[in-house]
Amino acid sequence: MKITCKDVANVALLSRLEFSESELETFTGQMDAILEYADVLNKLNVDNVQPTAHVLPLRNVMRADEAKPSLSRELALSNAPEQEDGYFKVPKIMEG
Repeated sequence: MKITCKDVANVALLSRLEFSESELETFTGQMDAILEYADVLNKLNVDNVQPTAHVLPLRNVMRADEAKPSLSRELALSNAPEQEDGYFKVPKIMEG
């Protein structure tokens, strides 16, 4: 697949990027080389290769979800710069 400067200019437009003519020439060659390499990879025989997302097997290690003692409301609010009615008071950031 041969990439043209027009193709690169279109991608640049969609990406909201501006390139000079010399940059377009450079990126055209680079993009064409990348796609040529991807085409080489497409020719590999992967019939007996299982799809993978990671090279190594991963598994989540979860702990049991157990209720544990927590801070009291008074202790949690003890260092709050401002509090009101038992809650943290923060500056209003949205007008409603």
